[in-house]
Amino acid sequence: MSKTLNNQTVEWRALPWRKLEVRVFKLQKRIFQASSRGDVKAIRKLQKTLMRSWSGKCLAVRKVTQDNQGKRTAGVDGCKNLSPKARLTLVTQLKVAGKSKPTRRVWIDKPGKVEKRPLGIPTMSDRALQALVKLALEPEWEAKFEGNSFGFRPGRSAHDAVEAIFNNVRQKTKFILDADIAQCFDRIDHNALLNKMNTFPTLRKQIKAWLKSGVMDKGIFSGTNEGTPQGGVISPLLANIALHGFEDYITSFKTKGSGSYKKGNRIVGTKAQVVRYADDFVILHESEEFVNLLRQKADKWLKTMGLELKPSKTQICHTSEGFDFLGFNVRQYRVGAYRAAKNPYGKILGFTTLIKPTKEAVKRHLDKIGQIIDKHHNAPQEALISRLNPVIIGWCNYYASVVSKETFSKCDFLTYQKLLAWAKRRCTKTNAHDTVSNYWRTVGEDNWTFATSGGLALVKYSSTPIVRHTKVQGARSPFDGDLVYWGKRMSSHPELPSRVTTLLKEQAGKCGFCELSFKYGDLWEIDHVVPTSRGGKNIQSNLQLLHRHCHDTKTATDRDVYQENWDNNPF
Repeated sequence: MSKTLNNQTVEWRALPWRKLEVRVFKLQKRIFQASSRGDVKAIRKLQKTLMRSWSGKCLAVRKVTQDNQGKRTAGVDGCKNLSPKARLTLVTQLKVAGKSKPTRRVWIDKPGKVEKRPLGIPTMSDRALQALVKLALEPEWEAKFEGNSFGFRPGRSAHDAVEAIFNNVRQKTKFILDADIAQCFDRIDHNALLNKMNTFPTLRKQIKAWLKSGVMDKGIFSGTNEGTPQGGVISPLLANIALHGFEDYITSFKTKGSGSYKKGNRIVGTKAQVVRYADDFVILHESEEFVNLLRQKADKWLKTMGLELKPSKTQICHTSEGFDFLGFNVRQYRVGAYRAAKNPYGKILGFTTLIKPTKEAVKRHLDKIGQIIDKHHNAPQEALISRLNPVIIGWCNYYASVVSKETFSKCDFLTYQKLLAWAKRRCTKTNAHDTVSNYWRTVGEDNWTFATSGGLALVKYSSTPIVRHTKVQGARSPFDGDLVYWGKRMSSHPELPSRVTTLLKEQAGKCGFCELSFKYGDLWEIDHVVPTSRGGKNIQSNLQLLHRHCHDTKTATDRDVYQENWDNNPF
């Protein structure tokens, strides 16, 4: 279980991870800077250096074998859950050689739909190589991507996309083209994608091998002549590269009709705005006729990449009617002068723009809550609360940056009704009159909290504070090296649990084990400084936030120390 590194024999756990991460990030920052100034020669040289480096290979292997949830999912070779020795072996074997094994087809459910989504799971070695290539490719393209592209990009989220829409319509009524690309990942034209990437021959050959690798579905091989497999590490980046340029193309057109304005003796046309999140996008403008024209232009541009709009999910509507995007409903409501928005000149507009959770998102969430309650019909109250709390907290955090108070109160009431039915089913005739007192208790100033006698309480939706999200600045990227800016944004992300936010601020945005700053895309876990198995308490002062791989290392170290102490003092 060893490997020679700089004339030292080390184990996987003992590798100098801090130095490796610093080296890789410095190279990525230089690639980003070279791409920003258009220095293609420097980009290619730095990318080749990163992909040949021991540091990059180690981080790529760690990502797919320790950090990712997919580490327990096997490809066609059946390989998964690699041991430390196997990880080091894989590091030595990583090489951009232009070869690839087929992906394994897996079908997963689509939320709220009968149809299933196909995933293509590469082998562990292909995943590691894809992670290595992504380390080199992503900084180059992050410097090129458009400012209103948000999906599958570090430091950009659905909340940024929704905030971009809000900023665009808050002071003006507009028509919206709400569109979805049909089977985007499965239909991307391979040649068009490779030509757009315009990378060096060795890497082009390797990416082409992944695209053409084919799939194995229940032992049957099928070739892949189009698309990039969902499930691959590099697939989201390839999809973003394929759609790059769409925003610039649409905004290159100007209208001389509704929405134009007079400047001196000239009529100045206006541009539309585009907000894209992965394969979902909206086009916004004051003129319905111009939006209809841009729909045709969008279809024309997409065909160059082998794609097309999905008719059932593409519509033109007005902001007064409202539209759904990424689980949010955006709509302008007519209100009186007291509540209406004002333009920059102080003129009352007569409407206000509100963003709320969609009805479908609320129904889907409450259905999930009901299913959990039904599955726990014989379970203790503690088990039910422990299962419900993460689901409620995660859903509330997602919608905590929009107008959700009314929705949260409604969810509290409907969840109470479901829990009351659950409690009544568990009560016998002799204690039926004590149903409420058995399961609902006074916690603080709240007399109706679903809680155990031991103090474990169900989180209430209405306890989630509403905090407005701040959109990311322009086309900024974490690869620009501004750790202060990105650290502040990370600690204020709306989807972070309050406990994680507190730990991030206490630790100044750094891992408590390796002391490196957390970056977007890092996976972290909460750790007990003194393990609970050795008497540590579950209190804030005994908690720290660690990278997932650092948590694995610390847990193993704690176990080794405990075993050593036991061997020396068994009684």
